[in-house]
Amino acid sequence: MLRTGGSYDAVRMPLALVHAAAGSGAEDVVAGVLAKTLEGPVICHPRHWYYALVPPGTCETWRSAEAVVRGPGAWLGIPRPDRTEPTPVTPYWAVPLKQAGKLCDPDAVAELLRVGRAFLESPAS
Repeated sequence: MLRTGGSYDAVRMPLALVHAAAGSGAEDVVAGVLAKTLEGPVICHPRHWYYALVPPGTCETWRSAEAVVRGPGAWLGIPRPDRTEPTPVTPYWAVPLKQAGKLCDPDAVAELLRVGRAFLESPAS
């Protein structure tokens, strides 16, 4: 467990919205979409949430109703750096940290969630 709000904040993204935005629930497909669209580290807590690591202070400016940002005072379970393979219950890096300080763009995270919500609410889904 590491405290958020120092080096990063974390956007807790509902699994259903992320899968809808990716157009798949397959871990490899979702990981590819997240890596391409968010360009930063993402943790998966299987069956529940994805956490996009975003710059500190994001919690102060976040305006999307689709997700909650954990900032100062919150805690987040961080997987070991080598835990990059999907597991049924243990958190893992869906998109590993590749460069220190390179975090997800909060606007890209909000757009991903907006796309997921729009897909879930569309009559064709």
